[in-house]
Amino acid sequence: MNTLTTSGVQISIKTSFRTDLSEVLESRYFFNYRVEIQNTNSFVVQLQSRDWYIFDSLGEAKYVSGSGVVGEQPILKSGETFVYSSGCELSAEIGMMKGFYTFINMQDGELFEVTVPTFKLEYPPKLN
Repeated sequence: MNTLTTSGVQISIKTSFRTDLSEVLESRYFFNYRVEIQNTNSFVVQLQSRDWYIFDSLGEAKYVSGSGVVGEQPILKSGETFVYSSGCELSAEIGMMKGFYTFINMQDGELFEVTVPTFKLEYPPKLN
């Protein structure tokens, strides 16, 4: 699990390869990633948006930006954790994702960025 804390918000990522959604002979590799977001600040925060860079070793890099995550803009009190899962399809056996979330400090209204740790997307047989 990759973990990184920025501005008092801890992000942990765990990835998995989905054999049931992938078509290896057609160069379609599907990965899930599970994200845990924990507020370690003394104040309440709300996730506003996400920005992702998705690298596919055989395809074009993609940039994805949008409001919230999985249709939500969670509010986290001090010590609270929000968990969600999402997925990504690549045309290559190896890729990676990285990015950041934009949060708002609900106490003073200031926006701040939280870095998402870079995580690899790797087709397990390729690692042997």
